[in-house]
Amino acid sequence: MKLVSFRVQNFRSVTDSGNITVAKLTSLVGRNEAGKSNLLLALHSMNPHGGPTDLSPIKNFPRQRRLSECNDDTPVVSTVWEFTAQEQAALAAMFPRAAGVTHVDIGRRYKAATKTVGFQGLKPVAFSASEVATRLRKITPVAEVEIEKLDPAAQAAPKESLKTLALALSTAGGATAWAAVAGPALAVFRKAMAVFAIALPDREDGLLAELEEIADQINKDDPAYVAARKWVVTLLPTFVYVDEYPELTGHQNIAEYLTRKANPSQLTEADLNFEKMCKVADLDPTLLNQLHGTNGHETRNQLANRSSAIVTGELRRLWKDRQLKVRFSPDANHLDTFISDPNSVYDVEVNLNERSRGLKWFFSFYISFSADTKGGISENAILLLDEPGLYLHALSQADLLRHFTVDFKNQIVYTTHSPFMVPTDNLDGIRTVSIEQDSGTTVSNDPTGDSRTLFPIQAALGYSMSQSLFLGANNLIIEGVTDFWILSSASSYLESFGKGGLPKEMTLTPAGGAQKIPYMVSLLTSERLQVLVLFDEEKQSRVTRDELVKAKLIRDDNIVFVSDGFDPGAKPVEADLEDIFEPAVYDALVAESYKRELKGKKLELNVQIPRIVKRYEKAFQDLGMEFHKTRPARLLLNKMATDADSMIPASTTERFERLFEKITKLHAANVKRNAAPFS
Repeated sequence: MKLVSFRVQNFRSVTDSGNITVAKLTSLVGRNEAGKSNLLLALHSMNPHGGPTDLSPIKNFPRQRRLSECNDDTPVVSTVWEFTAQEQAALAAMFPRAAGVTHVDIGRRYKAATKTVGFQGLKPVAFSASEVATRLRKITPVAEVEIEKLDPAAQAAPKESLKTLALALSTAGGATAWAAVAGPALAVFRKAMAVFAIALPDREDGLLAELEEIADQINKDDPAYVAARKWVVTLLPTFVYVDEYPELTGHQNIAEYLTRKANPSQLTEADLNFEKMCKVADLDPTLLNQLHGTNGHETRNQLANRSSAIVTGELRRLWKDRQLKVRFSPDANHLDTFISDPNSVYDVEVNLNERSRGLKWFFSFYISFSADTKGGISENAILLLDEPGLYLHALSQADLLRHFTVDFKNQIVYTTHSPFMVPTDNLDGIRTVSIEQDSGTTVSNDPTGDSRTLFPIQAALGYSMSQSLFLGANNLIIEGVTDFWILSSASSYLESFGKGGLPKEMTLTPAGGAQKIPYMVSLLTSERLQVLVLFDEEKQSRVTRDELVKAKLIRDDNIVFVSDGFDPGAKPVEADLEDIFEPAVYDALVAESYKRELKGKKLELNVQIPRIVKRYEKAFQDLGMEFHKTRPARLLLNKMATDADSMIPASTTERFERLFEKITKLHAANVKRNAAPFS
């Protein structure tokens, strides 16, 4: 099962977090003391390694509320899970009524044993009292006629069974109550009919069989429902919570470790992590100890050398700060772990215990989870990491994020307030955590919150887009750098003829992609800057516009669409900024900018595709090539300086004039209003 979302209630600082959607990598971003750790701890209590335990109301129920408000059934965590195709098939086989169910709700209460399970979209039990009555009305007179054919002395028993059946089938109540009475009554009636050799006609016998099947299915449904709910709970992955790096020593006494291992209760946390390191490094402590006793020092050194190479290769792949080298050194009963920097002036080996806290954290984290997620206790677990990489350099934190994405198949939920732990290439995975005195800790799936809450996201976006980001007091947010080139050159061209271009004081702000526009809007409006947004005309842009307005990040009349540049009577259903140009002009730009690559090839453009860029992307894809719209846009920029008239004929000029007029009008209203973004 895959975790889709969770909700925390009645736990420490959390009264009700709201629904928190979960991706493969989910980042909970917020200020200190916002309750981020409490969210992870509550989720961890759902199914920790070793099984869930009862929660203490004194310790965990919100302190500002009376303890009398809390009992064993007080909800703590509600989760939504998505079944795999195999799990869906297994569920349907076990519980036929759940065929087609794809999601399940599972919750835990303060009492660990009190788990709630509910299948989303579960079909109701197929039962209709009116249809039962209809079947009974058709069966009864025919049965009475057959009974009347018996000797008068033999009629009493079958008549009584028919009367009992009629009473049972007309029992009021739900399906379960009806089936509990109807099932036995149908069996008694069948037996009575058989004893007296009464045979109903095929039609009525079929109706009776239908009633028996309905009762049987309902009677089997409840046990199947109970079994299915118990089965689903067994599918829950464990949750692994980590808030400190695992203890791993660089000087391990192997003989003493093996002595403690003979009595597992004596193993320390460092011992367990030493076992994990040996697993990752492909080392056998027992064999090393045996070789020491038989003076097999050369073999020991060869085994250690191989393990050193294995771990060094992985550490160099993951730790980009410096190309370090790991060396495992057997020394009598001990195994030392040395780390050196071969590229430094002095290639000095330093024991792991004496390396920087950041490197020790990264090394220990790698060792622990590499062992645990590959055949260990965390292989199918959901990892809950509280402020991971806290001791790492900013760029090493980026390496850690890459490690999460590339090397883990697990779902990971982690907390952070570091800009460098914000996944700017996976903005859909960011959730903001806020806290208020009355409402407690809450989580937003959109980038909302006060300036302190949003600061890590703002800083991360600002850093990732520092090469292309231009900010001013008055901003027009656009999707990318090609839009910047087109708009700025077209505006300058119109102004050279005394026509209306973009407002002089307006700054064009590329967001670095359509998906980053909401975050850019949030970043700029939180700084109380004036913001307009220019969207391409497409369905997703309309959805994004509605979400921005609903979240009160921007006013509806601060949003412009490319289609606003077209004649009102001929607005396209879909359009990019490139569609403002005449198709022949854009065709010529593509042909010239891809002259070398297209030599000897023929592009087949699908005119049914409304947007010209998408048209070329598909045509290039059919040829096994990749189309980059920056190339014709860069060529356009050059030609606008030397042959602008051929690039922007009268029809194109009119569209740009219309678009710039709309932007200028909204900008003027925005400046005049001089208010908060959504006031």
